[in-house]
Amino acid sequence: MAAWTDAPTFASLGVPEPIVHILADDGKTTAFPIQADTLPDTLRGRDVLGRGRTGSGKTLSFGIPLVSRLAGAVPGTEAAGRTRPGHPRALVLAPTRELATQIDDVIAPLADAYGLRSTTIFGGVKPHRQIQALESGVDIIVACPGRLEDLMHQGHVALDAIEITVLDEADRMADMGFLPAVTRILAATPGRGQRMFFSATLDNGIDRLVKRFLHDPILHSVDEASSPVSTMTHHVFEVSGSEEKKTVVRQLARGVGRRILFMRTKHHAKRLARQLTAAGIPAVDLQGNLSQNARERNLGAFESGRVHVLVATDVAARGIDVPEVELVVHVDPPTEHKAYLHRSGRTARAGHTGDVVTIVLPEERRDVKQMLRQAGIRATPVQVDADSPEVAELVGEVAPYVEPTTPVVAAPQPQKRQGRGKSRRRRGDDGQARDGQGGRGGSGRGASGRGDSGRNGSSRGRDEAGRGGRNGRGQGGQGGGRGSDEGRGDRSQSRHGGRNGHGQGGRAPKRPQMGQLAGARGHQARRGR
Repeated sequence: MAAWTDAPTFASLGVPEPIVHILADDGKTTAFPIQADTLPDTLRGRDVLGRGRTGSGKTLSFGIPLVSRLAGAVPGTEAAGRTRPGHPRALVLAPTRELATQIDDVIAPLADAYGLRSTTIFGGVKPHRQIQALESGVDIIVACPGRLEDLMHQGHVALDAIEITVLDEADRMADMGFLPAVTRILAATPGRGQRMFFSATLDNGIDRLVKRFLHDPILHSVDEASSPVSTMTHHVFEVSGSEEKKTVVRQLARGVGRRILFMRTKHHAKRLARQLTAAGIPAVDLQGNLSQNARERNLGAFESGRVHVLVATDVAARGIDVPEVELVVHVDPPTEHKAYLHRSGRTARAGHTGDVVTIVLPEERRDVKQMLRQAGIRATPVQVDADSPEVAELVGEVAPYVEPTTPVVAAPQPQKRQGRGKSRRRRGDDGQARDGQGGRGGSGRGASGRGDSGRNGSSRGRDEAGRGGRNGRGQGGQGGGRGSDEGRGDRSQSRHGGRNGHGQGGRAPKRPQMGQLAGARGHQARRGR
């Protein structure tokens, strides 16, 4: 991790010694600017409004004081007793489940040092384990608003014991329509508690939350999202058409470092990830149609380095914090400058450098130029193709080709024609196979299918051949048993052997015989097997 020049150490900022050791073991000894600015105030229990972009070290800015004060490890605080079931003492609100998980991953080791327990609360998974954790008496919950409100209404959690509340990425909460739920949740917490809000901007209603819920807050603004990061280099690649765009995107994905490709729709993200993988470039998608398990699996593959390419949509990628992403590609340019800055903020994080590429079709040039101007980005457009030196420079070292894995399809097993109660497949006239039971000469329910066409009709009778199969004894329905001239058979229960679908069938002879199953006026219904 890159260090900041003349940055203070965590110990000099008053961080308790056990936490200093944990941070040092993780390679963190000096504070980032937003940490250095906020920690002296937050450790003393002051309300704080921090304005800084994602990736600037905000999580530790609130995670350190949250744990330190709950544990009674700083002057003016004392450790409380065992937390009551369903009554946590600290709450962190996050807009997405990925961000909630990442926040908990940062806080949990700090909490463990003092015997404090944390858990995540979010939708997309069954709530059973979350309810169990709450009932066991967790101290800290990191939650998304929707699932938290559900569990509150069901009586599984109450916020009357909350001492510290954190609202992270408040601006994205507003963008995603969560502010009404956030307002209700904050109103359920005690007014005497400490509150820390972090937001890149103060528009879309965030200022009203600040005025209502923060008491005499101290404002700290570091590296706001309204301006681009100095360690980030922006490129605009103009292409002649859709086919050339595909080849340029495929070439940019070939590098060995982590890269995120942004698409406008879930379908396009999924399709591009599959196309890259098929081309020997392993890629995973992150989009709203994935199950929680699939999202965690894909994000885990990207974070661990097993896969170097993540294809994502805006909403799905909100809040993810993956270190050392060297390239962000706007495959589909965003329509708003804020979305451009949020997307681009996946690279050049925590002091690292990064590149951002926007790929522009001819019909998009005017809109992209206006969007970049609003974002404060200056980049000279360059006409490129897949072999251009500008593209090669960003690709860098090319990753080796990876043979796509092909699912193994088992060979079909031959069907047994004899046996008792075995499944047989019967195909009706409409081409749809239907399963039935009762083998040849066996006992069971016959297949269901459409009746054969008669000489003068279009019989669509439905067979319900019953027990006995082809030559057995039993009961079955023969659609078309009362066959009319139009061939529409009624559903009827019949015994095999009746001329018009009625009658009593006898025992099957020792040698198979073809029974006459014709309906009236020359209609022939399907034989049950």
